[in-house]
Order: sequence, then C-alpha cells, then structure tokens
Amino acid sequence: MTRGVDEAVDVPVDVDVVVVGAGQAGLSSAYHLTRAGIGHVVLDHAPRPGGAWQFRWPSLTYGKVHGMHALPGMELVDADPLRPSSQVIGEYFAAYEDRFDLRVRRPVDVSAVREGDAGRLRVETSAGIWSARALVNATGTWDRPFWPRYPGQETFRGRQLHTANYPGPQEFAGARVIVVGGGTSAVQHLLEIAEVAAGTTWVTRRPPVFREGSFGEAEGRAAVALVDERVRRGLPPQSVVSVTGLPLNDAVRAGLASGVLARRPVFDRITATGAAWADGSRVDADVILWATGFRAAVDHLAPLRLREPGGGIRVEGTRAVRDERIHLVGYGPSASTIGANRAGGAAVREIRRLLALERAGAPVPVPVPAA
Repeated sequence: MTRGVDEAVDVPVDVDVVVVGAGQAGLSSAYHLTRAGIGHVVLDHAPRPGGAWQFRWPSLTYGKVHGMHALPGMELVDADPLRPSSQVIGEYFAAYEDRFDLRVRRPVDVSAVREGDAGRLRVETSAGIWSARALVNATGTWDRPFWPRYPGQETFRGRQLHTANYPGPQEFAGARVIVVGGGTSAVQHLLEIAEVAAGTTWVTRRPPVFREGSFGEAEGRAAVALVDERVRRGLPPQSVVSVTGLPLNDAVRAGLASGVLARRPVFDRITATGAAWADGSRVDADVILWATGFRAAVDHLAPLRLREPGGGIRVEGTRAVRDERIHLVGYGPSASTIGANRAGGAAVREIRRLLALERAGAPVPVPVPAA
C-alpha cells in the first residue's frame, strides 16, 4: 500500500534508516530492511510506483528492454513484450510494494542530508524532517540529464531536447534530426526516428563499438569490475553499458546496412540552422536530440562533503568511504537491475553491523569529510 505524504513538520521523526528512492535499488533495500526487522521509511519523489521506468517513452516496449532482473522475492511473469515498459514495470513495482507492504511515501522531495544530533543524520524533505542512524541512497540518475555544451548552441533556431524528454518518434515526422550520443538510447532513437524523419545524422565523440555474440555472466562481471574501479578511486561512475559495447541484433544490423547508423565524429560548433565541422562540412537540422546520458542524482548529499577530488563519491561495496552511515545503491557498478538487487542486500548487511555496534556501545567510525 502507498501512503500519502504527511504534512511537513519541523520536529525530526526518529527512524533507524531512511531509503531515498523507490526504483529497483530502493525497493530491494526496503525488502531486505523489512526482512531484517530494521525500522525504516522509504521516500520517493515520483508521483507513482515505477522508479525512472515510469518516465520512459511509450515506444520503448518491454521487449526492447535489455533485461529486467526480478526484484527479490517476486518474479515478473507473463509480461507482454509489446506493451510499453513504463506500464509493465510500473505495475510490477506497484504490486511489489503491496505484496511486501513497503509503504512508500510519495511524492516526497529530499532537499538535503546533513549531520544531525548525537551522531545521527538529519534528512530534510518536503514532508518534514527525519533523524536517521543510516541512509540508503537509491536516487539513480534520471533526474540529472547531462547536456554537453558546444559553441553556438544558444544560436540554434530549431528544437533541442534530451532523452529524458524524448516523446517517441511521432513528433519528428518530416524533420531533419541530429542525434548526439553513443549509447543504446541513441541507437534506439535513431532506428525509430529514421522511419518518419526527413533525414537523420548520428554523431558521437568516440567511434561506437558493437558487440558480437552472447554476453554472459563472465563478461558481465568483467564489465562491472571496470566501473567499480572508477568508483573505488573516487571518480564519477560510468554506466555499465559504456564498457560493454552496443549489442548487435537484427534491427541494429539493418540500421548499419541502410546507413542510418553511419556515425560521424561530433561537430565543432552548432549553428543557427544545424551543425558544422572543422573540415567545412555542415548539416542542416530542425532538431538536435541529446542522447548524452545522465549523472548520479546525489546533490542532496552535498552537505556531508562526500565527494573526492576526482568528482565522485568513493565507495567500498555500497558504503561511502567518508561516512559509513551512507550507502549508495544503484550507483556505479550496481546501476544494473541485477546489481541494484545485490546492492540492496549488501547495504542492509552493512547497516545491521553498524546498528549492532551502536547498540553494543562500541565506537562507530567517525565521518571523514572531504577537505
């Protein structure tokens, strides 16, 4: 059951753990916290169940999703591959919340997490203040679309939009479209838009790498290890997809053969009517679609000063190295659906250890804020 938002109050409400976000990682964490008997609250800023999936474009059907690992304790069965993934996964998440009585509070915006009293965390939200012993951050990336900057960008007279606002191909009928980005979203957008557009141009910073053959458990572990290495060094995380390459399927092969997926290097500047390259070539466009990815939505953690000089939050497992009370799930190597599940369980095991130390009167590690 999903409960409504309490009216905002100034007096903090004590709770053992606050979970921020109710996507795959947040629901997995709430499931494990419930099983462990640890008091918690789940805060989600979205209007309904479904995490970031509820905002996906209608043409992204469930059959096009690159694998959806079931949440712990409840399989996703008999999903129609032709239905929008936003509907399929939204309904699945809603049923999951009801099945395990997770009682997500929404919509609640978390504005800041600060040092509180007596070694607790102060979690400030649109629905009041919570005082917590630990926090599981499961906010993902959808709320922080990355818009790169290029000379002349402000002069473009056409439309610019990001994957986060992609409405589906129908709005590009008869338009000349430049798609910027080298990930799976860019490829999916191009293949759809090319069927209705007057013309498409694909530009990327680096040549795309297409992956032949199967992608098994060993390959997955190797890819996750590369992402994990960046997080351990305190660098901003890359997506797992960024190190796996783009999967080849029949639609992608057709796009390569037809020239739709003929890639150009990224332009040098944007003009009023399109884009221009240093070699003098130009492309006219009505729309520039930025399929340029997302960044971790962790600004609300800024008061705790967790970032390293490299710009990221250094994490061991799920635990923030600078503050053991903070666990990041669905971050870096745990950003995949299966990784988010595992991270939820791992975070709860660490939190149980932290709470046991506190109950035993043992010294709890002191936060080490960045300089």
